[in-house]
Amino acid sequence: MKRLVLVVLSLGFALGIHAQDAPDYVFTEASDLTLIGKLMNTPNPYHRVDTVVYKGFTSHENFQVRCPAGLAVAFRTDSPSIHIRHTGNFSHRSSSTTGHAQHGYDLYIKKNGKWVWAISRGVNLDDPEKEISLIRYTGNSMKECLLYLPIYSELSSLKIGVEEGCVLEAIDPPFRHRVAIYGSSFTQGISTSRAGMSYPDQFTRHTGIQMLPLGCSGNCKMQPYFADVLADVEADAYVFDTFSNPNVKTIKERLFPFIERLQAAHPGKPLIFQQTIRRENRNFCSHHEANQSGVQHVADSLMKIAVKRYSDVYYIQPESDDGSHEWSVDGIHPGDYGYYLWARSIEKPILKILRKYGIK
Repeated sequence: MKRLVLVVLSLGFALGIHAQDAPDYVFTEASDLTLIGKLMNTPNPYHRVDTVVYKGFTSHENFQVRCPAGLAVAFRTDSPSIHIRHTGNFSHRSSSTTGHAQHGYDLYIKKNGKWVWAISRGVNLDDPEKEISLIRYTGNSMKECLLYLPIYSELSSLKIGVEEGCVLEAIDPPFRHRVAIYGSSFTQGISTSRAGMSYPDQFTRHTGIQMLPLGCSGNCKMQPYFADVLADVEADAYVFDTFSNPNVKTIKERLFPFIERLQAAHPGKPLIFQQTIRRENRNFCSHHEANQSGVQHVADSLMKIAVKRYSDVYYIQPESDDGSHEWSVDGIHPGDYGYYLWARSIEKPILKILRKYGIK
C-alpha cells in the first residue's frame, strides 16, 4: 500500500513539473505577417479571388479560388516551438493527394541562405479546430520561416503561436517580382505529398522569383471569367498551363480571344504559355493516346501562329519525366519528383524570357 501511495505521489509530482514547464503561447493572425503568392487583395486574406466581385464561376470553381493553394506565410521567430490554430472548411478529399497537401501545413526554415524543409502537419478532419503543434525543439536562435497553406481547403482564420516572451514578426518578402501563373490541377499541386511541392512553389524557392498561383484542378479552360480575374492582376509577367484541361474544340475557340483579352489588359507584358505534359496513362491506352496527342498537336499548331501574330507571347515545353516513366502517381499527375522535374525544366526558358523585360 505504501508503495502504491509513493507511485501515485511521484506521478502527481512529475505531472505537476510538466504542467509548470509547458509554455504558454501567444498567437498572431498569419495575415498580419507577410503573405507570399497573393494574386490580389481579397476581404478574406486567404482567398485567392474575391468571388463577390468576380462572377461566373461554377460552385466548385468558386470553392477552388477560395482555397489558398500556393500561398505561404513568411515570418521570423526565436521560439523553439510553433503552434497553429485555424478555422476553415476542410471538406475536399482526393484519393491521389495526401492529407498533408490537401488540408495541412508545410514549414520551411532558411539555412545557409536556402529554404530547407522542416516539417509538415495535417489537420485531423475529425477535429479540425484542434490546435496543432507544428514543430518543437528548434532552439532559441532566430529563424526565418516559410509556412505553406493547404492546397484544397478554405481558411477563415490562421493563427501562429510562439512561446510567451519570444519574437514573432513579419519579414520583408523573401522573393522578388510578381509572376502570375494560371493553370490546371498540375499548377494547383494535385498528387503532391505536401503543400509546398507544386511546381510553381518549387520554382519560386529555387529561383527567388515569386510566382502567384491560380491553379484550379480540372477547371483551367481559358473561361472568360478567369480572363477577367487575370486582367485585373498586376504582375510583371504571366505564365499559363492552359492546355491540360480543355479539349481540342475548346482550345480552338478560346485561345486567341484569351490572348487578346490579356494583351489589352497588360500591354507589353510577357505572356508565357506551356504545352501540357505527356501523361503516363497513355502508355497502353489508345483512347488516352488519341485524345492527348490531339490536344498537344492543336496546342503546338495554334501557338506556332500565336507567337508570330502577337507580340510578347511565348511558348515553352515543360518536362516532368526523366525517361524512367516512374514519376506519375495516378497516370495523370506527377508526384513530388515529377513536379521537381517540371519546375527545373521551365527555369531556363522562363528566366531567359523575363530577362528580356528587365525581370531578374
